Amino acid sequence: MSEPTMGSAKQAASATQAASASQAPLVLVVDDEEQMTAIISFALETQGLRTLIAADARSARKLLDTEPIELVVLDVMLPGESGIELCRSLRETSDVPVILLTALGEVDDRVAGLTAGADDYLTKPFSPRELALRAQAILRRVTGATGAGASSVAGPAGPAGQVLRCGPLRVDRAGGSATWDGIELELPETELRLLGRLVQDAGRAVPLRTLLQEVWGTSRTEGGRDMVKSMIYRLRQQMRAQGAPADLIEAVRGQGYRVRVLPSSRPR
Repeated sequence: MSEPTMGSAKQAASATQAASASQAPLVLVVDDEEQMTAIISFALETQGLRTLIAADARSARKLLDTEPIELVVLDVMLPGESGIELCRSLRETSDVPVILLTALGEVDDRVAGLTAGADDYLTKPFSPRELALRAQAILRRVTGATGAGASSVAGPAGPAGQVLRCGPLRVDRAGGSATWDGIELELPETELRLLGRLVQDAGRAVPLRTLLQEVWGTSRTEGGRDMVKSMIYRLRQQMRAQGAPADLIEAVRGQGYRVRVLPSSRPR
């Protein structure tokens, strides 16, 4: 009997990976905002899920009729038929889980969506990682699946035991915390990793591809660019609330993002 060659071993590994990916749960994202669907798809796919996109209720129905959709992420505000109307009609023929996306403060939409049969909801603006984790939780409850090779935490954790400092900013990677001038910043795990990676090279621009690879564990830029941009925005907002300068995290055109080097303490 002949020994398997290196080429045949690689082909077998590729076939196994392809089969695993094809078995990952398929999520339908229904939203007419292209940037939003790119961010949502990126968040879900980096957690091992597959996605399809529909911009309106009609397109969504066609995909639901022809594809093995296991979860629907559905925006309330769609052109023509609303997300709530689509959810209500969907419940007449299917029990596929639905996560509804609603505008901040629109309590009536949330109540109407849950009444129409939605399984969960998130208000915009939301954390893409939270959406991905909720999607995994629903799929785990309904089908026992969470995605091909997915884990509960996206991306690498970063060097253990390393405390990074940049002026009044301190990031404790091992302890999973960050402070600005001694005041703790309440950051989700992925945002903490992103901040830590920027502080690691304080004063220098960190390329987008580096951030995607080291924070999310992917080299995919489609959707990733918008994901990083939205997360940088949330970081700025949270840090400004604690007195950090508005331009602490800068976008460097054509290069990436950087944290400015600051004195050890801010003026009082």
